[in-house]
Amino acid sequence: MKFGIFGGTFNPIHYGHIRSADDVRKGMALDRIIFIPSSSPPHKDPARILSSGHRFRMTEIAIRDNPAFECSDVECRRSGRSYSIETIRYFQERSGLDGAFYFIMGIDAFLDIQTWRDFREIFSLCNFVITTRPGYIRRPLDEILPIEVVRDFCYDEGRNCYRHSGGFSLTFQEITFNDLSATKIRERVRAGKSINHMTPRGVIRYIEENRLFRE
Repeated sequence: MKFGIFGGTFNPIHYGHIRSADDVRKGMALDRIIFIPSSSPPHKDPARILSSGHRFRMTEIAIRDNPAFECSDVECRRSGRSYSIETIRYFQERSGLDGAFYFIMGIDAFLDIQTWRDFREIFSLCNFVITTRPGYIRRPLDEILPIEVVRDFCYDEGRNCYRHSGGFSLTFQEITFNDLSATKIRERVRAGKSINHMTPRGVIRYIEENRLFRE
């Protein structure tokens, strides 16, 4: 089987996340997408993020009707910062899942990947799918990654992807444009405005019942 690993803060999860995951699942012919809410993301202020318990529960609610989606609490259970390389190793070594893994990340995050822990090693562990938006002009890898990392890749024209020396692929995939963001949802909640059609109704009820994002 082919599994997509889709990590994020999901503060809160919204239809943009869900549509992106479905686009990648169909585009890469993946069997399942595993949503992984982070516990303490290194690049974000923890004071501005809900507890991992709330974010995990909202993610569960948002995807529960899609049999191709599942939610993992692997990062919520891990103490300290949430590092993607540790999550990838977990699924490879201890999850019990037998198959190929595709780590899904947005182009904005990919442009900052040099700040990630052990970022060079991470490409030798699994396949990568970098999501882009319509109109994005693809930049060559040597404008994004250090030359010593780029040397580990070669372009596979037939498959329209980069091949890593470790045997894994790096693919840029365009996804449906959606101008939603968790920031916009939080701002609307604080302002007392509707967030209908931005996130599933179950998530809206959870936010209302728990009085989240009011401050």
